[in-house]
Amino acid sequence: MSSVEGRASFGAYETWYRISGDLEAGKTPVFILHGGPGVAHNYVDSYKLLALQGRPVIHYDQLGCGNSTLLPDKGADFWTPQLFIDELNNLVDHLGMRSGFHVLGQSWGGMLGAEYAVTRPDGLQSLVIANSPASMRLWVEEANRLRADLPGHVQETLIRHEQAGTTDHADYQKATMDFYERHVCRVVPFPPEVSASFEQVARNPTVYNVMNGPNEFFVIGTLKSWSIIDRLPAVNVPTLIISGRHDEATPATVQPYKDGIKGSRWEILEQSSHMPHVEEQERCMQVVGAFLDEHDN
Repeated sequence: MSSVEGRASFGAYETWYRISGDLEAGKTPVFILHGGPGVAHNYVDSYKLLALQGRPVIHYDQLGCGNSTLLPDKGADFWTPQLFIDELNNLVDHLGMRSGFHVLGQSWGGMLGAEYAVTRPDGLQSLVIANSPASMRLWVEEANRLRADLPGHVQETLIRHEQAGTTDHADYQKATMDFYERHVCRVVPFPPEVSASFEQVARNPTVYNVMNGPNEFFVIGTLKSWSIIDRLPAVNVPTLIISGRHDEATPATVQPYKDGIKGSRWEILEQSSHMPHVEEQERCMQVVGAFLDEHDN
C-alpha cells in the first residue's frame, strides 16, 4: 500500500505524520491516536491495514516522542491533555481534513480521543475508544487487583522496588514484564512494532514518566487523578468502544464510556488483552472497518 510521510509545524515544534492509502479513495480518513502518553505510533502500526479497505489512515507521533519534536526539558505544566488536543486540531487543519474525519484512540489515545470529542470539533464524524480507562482512579484500582493475581515473588519484587524508588532496576523491569505478558500484549515474544514502541519510551521517557509514571500500573504522574466520566454526555458523535477480555483496561474501567456516551457500542475481543489490533488483528480490523464504513458521510 502507498504511504507518504510529512511534518506539520505546531508553533515552534513539529508533528511527524504518515498517511497510508489514497486520500482520493472516497472514504473518510481516520486519525490514529497512540497511547502512553509518549509511546509513539509504532505499536499501533497495524491500523494501517484499514487502508486496504480503501480508507486513508493517518498515524502521527504526538509531541515529545517518536519522530516528532522531542522536548526532554519540559516539565509537568507543559504536558497537558489540552496540548495534545491543540496538536490534533493543528494536524487536522494542516492536512485540510476539517470537512470530515474519524478519530481512533488506543489506551491514552482513547482518553485523548474522548477529551477531543467532548470539545465537539468541527468535522469529527465518529470516535473509536480502544482499550482506554475513563478514570485513572479506576485504572489504578483495577491494576492493583490484576497485580494481586501475579505470582507472590513477582508481587514482592514490584513492591520492594516501588518503596525503595528503584523502579529502573533490572529485577523490577523483569517483574513488570510478567504483568505485561498477561495484560498488555499476549503475543510473546512481542512483535517488532510493539518492541519498537517500548524501546522508543526507554530512549525518550519524558512524556510517559511525567504524565503516567514508570510503568502501566504504578501511576504517579500528572494523570493520576484524571477522569472524563462526568463530561462524557457531551460526546455527540457515534462511538465504538473496544477492549480485550484480558485487558489491563478492565470492564470496570471501560463501563463509564458505555454508560456516559449516548448510543455507544462496546465490543470485547475474547482472545485479546490491551492490543487486539496485534492479538486479534483480523477481527479487530473487521470490527473497526465496519463501524467506520457505517459512519462515513
